[in-house]
Parts: sequence; structure tokens; C-alpha cells
Amino acid sequence: MAGPTEPRGRPRRRRPLDAEERALWDHVTRSIKPIRPPKRAAVPVIETVAVPEPEPAADKPPRAGRAMPIPVVPVPKPPGPPPLTPLEPKMRRRLARGAEVDARLDLHGMTQAAAHGRLISFLRGAQDSGHSLVLVITGKGEAMRVLAGEGGRGVLRRLVPQWLGAPELRTVVLGFETAARGHGGEGALYVRVRRIRGGRP
Repeated sequence: MAGPTEPRGRPRRRRPLDAEERALWDHVTRSIKPIRPPKRAAVPVIETVAVPEPEPAADKPPRAGRAMPIPVVPVPKPPGPPPLTPLEPKMRRRLARGAEVDARLDLHGMTQAAAHGRLISFLRGAQDSGHSLVLVITGKGEAMRVLAGEGGRGVLRRLVPQWLGAPELRTVVLGFETAARGHGGEGALYVRVRRIRGGRP
């Protein structure tokens, strides 16, 4: 016969665990890892406040009564006169053999003032005419006594080279040098005339 059955609907009473069972239960629960990790404590968020950068200090106005330095701008020097050029060796040889010049000027018997004016007029006319080489005769002056004041061929022999090399004639005179013996030697000068390009130089 089957034993007596407990009436349905009544909860079964759980008996308390004895000391050995409780020790076993504690050992088992310690070895079990929890399914969900424990919640971490919320880390407090520290708000950063942007500090505006300091504005650059405005330029201080100059003190009253204090003069500001003025920069010195160098002034370019005006170009100097073109240099004088000597005769080419080929032209020199041709003149020594007796080749003719384009024009000639004889300053014999003129005073310094008259000779200077005549020389400038002659050279400018030679340039306008398209001449490239002219002869200026001054005279040697050995047999002539230098007169007091103006005049004298010896004086003109010294002054004419100075006039030809002056800046006022550098736009006309390209170069000059002592003439060959057949054209007067030391008493005359070959003068190269600068050509006009696009109007007066």
C-alpha cells in the first residue's frame, strides 16, 4: 500500500541546514562568478572653463615733443661722362700711311677765348655732318715765345687737350691722341667724334 500522501496546497517546510551543509554551501557560493559585473562608481566630470588669452597691448603713442627718426634714403649719383677711347690700331696704321681725315681745324694765331669757342663750334659741326675723325692743329710752340696773358701756340698746345677732355664736350668727343708725323706730329691731335644716335646725345 502506498503511504499516506501529504495534502496538496500546503507549502513544504524547508528544514534548516546543519553546520556541515552550511559550510559546504558557503564554499560553493564563493567559487561562483556573478553574471553581471558590479556597477562602477560614476567618475565625476570636471568641467574646464576656457580662459581668454590676453589681448596684445596697443602700441604706445610717441611722447609729445620727441622727434621720430627720419630714414635717410641714399641719393644715387648721376652717371658720369662716358670714358674716352683711343684710336684702333688699324685706324692708326692707316693714318700713319697718309690716310685723310674727315675735316681739320687750324688754331694758329687765335687767343685762348677765340680758340676755345672755335673748337667747340667746329666739333659740333663735325658731329652734325656725320664725321668720325677730324684733325685739330695747335702748333708745337718751340720756336714761338709764349706771350703774356692770352695767345701763343704753346699755350694752346697745353689747353686744347684739357678742353677736349672736359665734360661739356664728352657728348661730342669720343677720344683723342697725338697725330702722326705726316699730320703734324706733336703739334696736332686726332679727335674721334661721337656719332649721333636718335638725336643729339
